[in-house]
Amino acid sequence: MPDRGIGLAYGPARTVDGVEIIPIAFVTYGFGALDKSGRFGAGGGDGGVAIPLGAYGAREGGLQFRPNTVAVLSLVIPIIGALGLALAKIVTATKGL
Repeated sequence: MPDRGIGLAYGPARTVDGVEIIPIAFVTYGFGALDKSGRFGAGGGDGGVAIPLGAYGAREGGLQFRPNTVAVLSLVIPIIGALGLALAKIVTATKGL
């Protein structure tokens, strides 16, 4: 399967307050290039982002995932807003029928 530049990254294990944790982040990256035969000249670029999702912690009962609520909310709020706008447009469009 080809590498799509999207995935999860795991950090090194650390001990915090006697609990061993492993941080988890969502990562994505991309690259682009244009050769000299292009209309706008030569060039290229790249970019990436890493969003901390949370951490796995070893507890007496086993492994437990603890989400980073701030990062999760920062991703969920725009999605909810976009869905609300889409729903409003659908309702407006169906009223005209």
